[in-house]
Amino acid sequence: MDEPFGTRLQKSIEARGRLCVGIDPHAALLEQWGLGDDARGLESFAMTAVEALAGEVAVVKPQSAFFERHGSAGVAVLERVVRESRDAGALVLLDVKRGDIGSTAAAYADAYLHPESPIACDAITVSPYLGFGSLDPFFDAAHRHGRGVFVLALTSNPEGTEVQHARVAGGSVAGSVLAQVALRNRNVEPLGSVGAVVGATIGDLAENLDVNGPLLVPGLGAQGGTPDDLRRLFEGVYANVLPATARAVLAAGPDVTALRDAARRTAADTREIPG
Repeated sequence: MDEPFGTRLQKSIEARGRLCVGIDPHAALLEQWGLGDDARGLESFAMTAVEALAGEVAVVKPQSAFFERHGSAGVAVLERVVRESRDAGALVLLDVKRGDIGSTAAAYADAYLHPESPIACDAITVSPYLGFGSLDPFFDAAHRHGRGVFVLALTSNPEGTEVQHARVAGGSVAGSVLAQVALRNRNVEPLGSVGAVVGATIGDLAENLDVNGPLLVPGLGAQGGTPDDLRRLFEGVYANVLPATARAVLAAGPDVTALRDAARRTAADTREIPG
């Protein structure tokens, strides 16, 4: 078994800063870079991003959907992104938001977390809204193979509030999800391998975010979140925050140096822990 993901993530943050950069080759960015919206354009975009970023930032986060939309050729590019990013020293968090039950969940877990899979990543995102217990196959595979799992808790999309803010015994649905993430990480040192996804743009937070695991915080940059917002919203747990951005860095492309400089600036802005 590999060293636990939480341990590897903490080491990567200490060495490279706490920034996670998304590799999101959606059609508008392909056009902005002067590339075609096809598998060839996808590959050029994605591998330029890997060249610029994978040797610099702690985590890269490919969004699986933007590769899958190009069919098998797109998935082949994603496999290459995962492999070459890890070879360059970045941890790879694949944004797939999977969630299913029983053998199907186990098959998804094997696809993304088993070390012999062609698309084996360091961590993935999952959805708990078939019931938190439905995620057990992901947690089990992650534990066996030293991988990580990030559970959607408080997302930044406005539609999420109707489920995530709904009241259940003892608090909100999101609060229950966070509490169960914390239970999975209980007594783990230095950092648990089960994380939570909490958006940077959801406003003031009333939930307990001390889950002893990483907090993936999308929304930095183009969605309106700032480093100051992060420090304010996550005061007390900022050491575990993994801010995520995509367009704010990718807009600097296709020049590799410009991409790298954009990532370095953002990483520097988010490294300092308030104290």
